[in-house]
Amino acid sequence: MKNADIRALSLEDLKNQIKTEQANGQSLRFAHAISPLENPLRLNQSRKNVARLLTELKRRENEQATNTAN
Repeated sequence: MKNADIRALSLEDLKNQIKTEQANGQSLRFAHAISPLENPLRLNQSRKNVARLLTELKRRENEQATNTAN
């Protein structure tokens, strides 16, 4: 998921996407522990997607806090 796609999401969609990606990453880790994944780089991609989503969520929260403080 690209940053432009993430910025286009609404706040609720962003939170839902975070939950989905975290669940997906966890299932990938479990599957990899049982038997090696065909593409183990998917673990890194999933982790990075979660980080991107959380960064955007934090940015919006900070932006909202700044706007309400002024």
